[in-house]
Amino acid sequence: MDTTEPAAHALEAKTMRRAVAGAAVGNTIEWFDYGIYSYLTTSIGLNFFPDADGTARLLLVFAGIAIPFVLRPFGGLVLGPLGDKYGRRRILAFTIIIMSAASFVVGLIPSYSTIGIAAPILLLVARLVQGFSTGGEYGGAATFIAEHAPTRRRGFFGAFLEFGSTTGAMLGAALATLMQVTLSPASLNSWGWRIPFLIAGVLGIVGLYLRNRIEESPAFREAENRGETAAAPVKEVFTNVWPQVLKLMGFAILINVATYTVLAYMPTYLTQVLKIGDLESLGILLLIMFCMLLLIVPTGALSDRIGRKPLLLFSTIGFLVLSYPSIALLQTATVGGIVAGVAILAVLLVPILATIGSVLPAMFPTRNRYGGFAIGYSVSTAAFGGTAPLVITALIDATGSNSIPAFYLMGAAVIALVPVILIPETARVSISHPTEIPGTDGRPRRDVPLTEEPAVS
Repeated sequence: MDTTEPAAHALEAKTMRRAVAGAAVGNTIEWFDYGIYSYLTTSIGLNFFPDADGTARLLLVFAGIAIPFVLRPFGGLVLGPLGDKYGRRRILAFTIIIMSAASFVVGLIPSYSTIGIAAPILLLVARLVQGFSTGGEYGGAATFIAEHAPTRRRGFFGAFLEFGSTTGAMLGAALATLMQVTLSPASLNSWGWRIPFLIAGVLGIVGLYLRNRIEESPAFREAENRGETAAAPVKEVFTNVWPQVLKLMGFAILINVATYTVLAYMPTYLTQVLKIGDLESLGILLLIMFCMLLLIVPTGALSDRIGRKPLLLFSTIGFLVLSYPSIALLQTATVGGIVAGVAILAVLLVPILATIGSVLPAMFPTRNRYGGFAIGYSVSTAAFGGTAPLVITALIDATGSNSIPAFYLMGAAVIALVPVILIPETARVSISHPTEIPGTDGRPRRDVPLTEEPAVS
């Protein structure tokens, strides 16, 4: 019996599993950090901004999420094109080291009462370093998985990227909840809050180990072997693929506003704005995130069958129509109303999370994929993602309206609707087979087309 073919399939499956785990672990660490930072705002505020009043302290803590996003576009501008020139694997190894080390350092910074103004300054520096590294993380991870995945299962495998994000956010929330349940308020605020940040450093070591065991993506290896990697990657992004970058940025506004509002800001909205108990709100959000976790990968697989655009249109129109009713349900301040409101937002968010890892990389040719994705996504994330909790908090304080999150989500959906309509359907479309297409200089060059993969007999 010929065992060559089964052995080859087993090796391919093992390689794919390593690629998915190695890429997704970075997203898990990133969102673990956001989770613990968002759920431990009180402790962080007391340690670094003890003299500020309640609202000002909350704004300063959220600034620790928002300000690092200023450097995220620079990270995308530097690291993304480098990934197109030197390889995805090398840059992803670098980003996970810097990202996890910055989180670890936060757990070591002395409080304001110990070193004064140096404490918030060091906090800001650590967050800025992390912001730079994350600028090259998401685009590289999505590109890496998409280029490894079989065309007809790219939605399924791409969904694991956001499976990692939701896992990280849920782990962060769970650990913060455990800290609050097992420690007294004094212990939590003095030293307990540091433990999750130190754990993030350990997770980084695990992530680096996983990334050192993965192979470079087949699409990049093929381009490299042909001598067709980008020689001037930054220039090529702005000359070759700027229309795709603009479409990505428009859609990413909704991706980021919805993700950061639901996963990063919602704990504060429930506890600080609606005055829901900490444990009650955390318990509800953990339950909803667990349900999201169960749905993300099957929804990604569904996109392989019915296409990505129907799911994206469902979410975009859904956020436009249902955001206000969802926030109104939260404002009832009842368990049933809160569960229903958050559940509606989660159901609308899942199709976006499940498909962006397969949709967005397919918008770009191989030679500009990492750079185009990283630059467009990091700019949009910097402007509308990490700033969402800060902007929403400030607008609620200025207007007195607790419905601001709904209006913010609806505005993002209006903007995203146009690029969602314009983005081509990418299910069952190969992103790995090179062919001759015109270059920007009028001469042909080899690149990755959006062509239908031959049907499997």
